[in-house]
Amino acid sequence: MFKGQAWRKTLVLVLATVFLSGAASTSFAATKWQKNHPRRAEVNGRLANQNRRIHQERKEGEISGAQAAKLHKEDHQIRQEERAMASQNGGHITKLEQRTLNQQENRVSRQIGQ
Repeated sequence: MFKGQAWRKTLVLVLATVFLSGAASTSFAATKWQKNHPRRAEVNGRLANQNRRIHQERKEGEISGAQAAKLHKEDHQIRQEERAMASQNGGHITKLEQRTLNQQENRVSRQIGQ
């Protein structure tokens, strides 16, 4: 097929290309999902705080079990929406998406302890 050293050079180039392609895709996969992006952390921190508030209000008898379940469900839907947004944007959410999520959180927050 190949004469002399030409086949070795070709083989080395092919192997190097395959190796570098694999390394590039591995590094891309490692950075694809940014769980701790600052905007995501802010939104998720608010959701965690609202979760604590719901539990506290329920414990104090300020809201019923049904109200608490409804609020938890709304917060869960916000969290699912946040995750979907992040998965479409390389692991982060945009400022516009953060504002949208914050508005939804504000609406739920106003319902806690009414």
